[in-house]
Formats: sequence, structure tokens, C-alpha cells
Amino acid sequence: MGVVRDYVKLHFIVLIWGFTAILGLLISIPSVELVFYRTLLATVILYFLMCYRQRNFRLGLSEILKMIGTGMLISAHWILFFASARVSTASVCLAGLATCSLWTSLLEPLMGKKKVKMLEVGLGMMVILGLYVIFRFEFDHALGLGMALVSAFLAALFSVINSRFTKRHNHYMITYYEMMGACLGTVMFFPFYSIYFTDRAGLQLVPTLTDWFYIGILSLICTVYAYSVWVELMKRFSAFVINLTVNLEPIYGIVLALLFFGEKEKMQSGFYIGTAVMLLSVLSYPAVDRYYKRKAMRIDPIR
Repeated sequence: MGVVRDYVKLHFIVLIWGFTAILGLLISIPSVELVFYRTLLATVILYFLMCYRQRNFRLGLSEILKMIGTGMLISAHWILFFASARVSTASVCLAGLATCSLWTSLLEPLMGKKKVKMLEVGLGMMVILGLYVIFRFEFDHALGLGMALVSAFLAALFSVINSRFTKRHNHYMITYYEMMGACLGTVMFFPFYSIYFTDRAGLQLVPTLTDWFYIGILSLICTVYAYSVWVELMKRFSAFVINLTVNLEPIYGIVLALLFFGEKEKMQSGFYIGTAVMLLSVLSYPAVDRYYKRKAMRIDPIR
């Protein structure tokens, strides 16, 4: 029952993340400023939460720096994620993000010095096939799709890194320092961003009252709660299984986008065919993995 409960919890987290692209479009300030406020509020909330729970903040300097560095990867991932939705659509952004499992199937064994599992690579290639179908029909959104692909790679990278932290530290502690790193990374990007990517108005750091409401939801529910639970689940699931399940985010997000934005989010039939191919890779993994494990047991009963 514990495993089933963890899977249900994981899918609930993915459903919440499917809503983040919607929030990104509902908030009026640009993507970089949005990530700054998201990570700043998340850091403050986590600080008071850990004080309330009387958690010890002290870790070795090396570990803190590693977590802050990982947080900077998260910053880049989120900036590209929200920018992708802005320059294309929420649906295209979420579809590109589904390649996360392919990147993970390559990065996890590479960084862990383990053998690459061809099953995982094969399922990851199914995602690429689905992406190719989408790209053929939605070429107008090439920039947004490209941003989403890079965002997916960064998501896979910090997932693999996080899987190591979870074996040694509390999930709230990890999230706290990583959100701090994400906030610092965004602030460090401000000068370059303001010179090359903003108009004469410069940074837009004054959200509207409605923006604050949506940013609050994004920070508290989609970041502090969802991200902390996701980190905690990594103690029991591999980074690949986690990210393969996260591939369901597009279907949740696309349904939500259609409900919120209607005609704007409707795509050609090829988009939905490609998305279906990607989702098939997610749904087929447990059955195929179980088949190969049983086959291995028949070949080598001692195992």
C-alpha cells in the first residue's frame, strides 16, 4: 500500500505542476521577474516553516554550496519554462518538457557510472518520436519548443543531482537551500537580462494585486509543497521513474490550458498524436519493466 500511496502522491504533484504553465500565463510580469518572486517567497516560507519545526539549518559548507548551485540550475530551468509558454503556448511548452525522461535515462547512468538501460533509452526515444510529430505540425512554435527542450535537460540534470542529496538530508532542508540558490541565480542574471532582453522600461518588479495572488499560489503550493514532496519521493523512486511520470504533466497541463484559454490552446491533430506517443512511453514503462524483471528471474532463479 505504501508504494501505491507514493505513486498517487507523485501523480498529484505532477497535476499541480501541470498548472504552473497556466499560472505563468495568468501573471503579467515577465518570466525572469516571476521566477525571482517565486523563489524568494518560497525561500522565506521554507525558512519560517523550518524554524517552526525547529530544524537545524547547519550543514557542511560544501553541501550548502552544492545545493545552492543546483538551485541555480532550477532558476535557469524555470526561466526557460515560463519563457517557452510565453513565446509559444502552454501546450507546446509542456510537450517539450516531456523529453525530461530521455535526458534522465542518459544522465543518471552517466553520472552514477552505471550501465545505460536500453529500455529507458528506448522509451525516451519514443518521447523524441512524439516530439518530432509535434514539431512537423507546429513549426511556428520552434523557439518555444527549443526553450522547453533545454528546460527539460536542466530538469533532468538537477533531478539526478537531487537523488544523491535525498540520501543524506531532509527534503525541506534541500528545498530551502535550492530555492535560495534559484533566487540568487535569478538575481545574478538580472544585469545581463536587463541590458539585452528588456526594453527601456527595464526590470518589471512591481506585480499587480492579481499577480501577487497567483504568485502566492505558485510559491506556496506549486513550489514549497510540491517541490518538497517531490524531493522526498526521490528517496524511494529513481530519477528516471520520477521524470517518466512527470511526462504526464503535458496531458494534465493541456487539459487545464484548454479549460482556461480555450481556442488559443487548440492545436492541429498532429500535436495530439505526438503527445499521445509520448504519454504511451509513460504508461508502458511499469508493464515492460515488470516483464523484463520476470524474464531475468526465470533465466537466473538465484537472483
